[in-house]
Amino acid sequence: MKVTDQIASHLRGVYFGGNWTDVNLKKQVADVTWQQATTRVDSCNTIATLVFHMNYFVRVVIKVLQGGALEGNDALSFDHPPINSAEDWEHFLNTTWEEVETFASLVEQMPEATLWKNIGDEKYGNYYRNIHGIIEHTHYHLGQIVFVKKFLNHNPTDTN
Repeated sequence: MKVTDQIASHLRGVYFGGNWTDVNLKKQVADVTWQQATTRVDSCNTIATLVFHMNYFVRVVIKVLQGGALEGNDALSFDHPPINSAEDWEHFLNTTWEEVETFASLVEQMPEATLWKNIGDEKYGNYYRNIHGIIEHTHYHLGQIVFVKKFLNHNPTDTN
């Protein structure tokens, strides 16, 4: 198995399951309603905002892997489209799953030598660092989603 296959598997694991931590995004949000997804708990980001933020960088790197320029803006990574219904939430999540699968497939197709090349400007480091950074970033925010969800489920009326 190629290194790129392993990396793609690791990426799929954090989103869809089968990873070492036994926690994944799809399972965590499976029972989250659109109202819960858009409810702010204290000063925390909403679940919807966290999902969008996590996947923002997936979208940025997909464009690079498809031959485009590295173009992203951290400030835009929290600006998700409005979610005003169950259908909006379902569409939002389905788009997320599709983008992750596209990303993982592109990683699998990548020549291993590309992993060690810089992605865009030298200051951003190589593809390997960035792809693993996305996986680590997803695990980090997945933990936040777990806590926000627990708070919402245990204190449904105690939100700001």
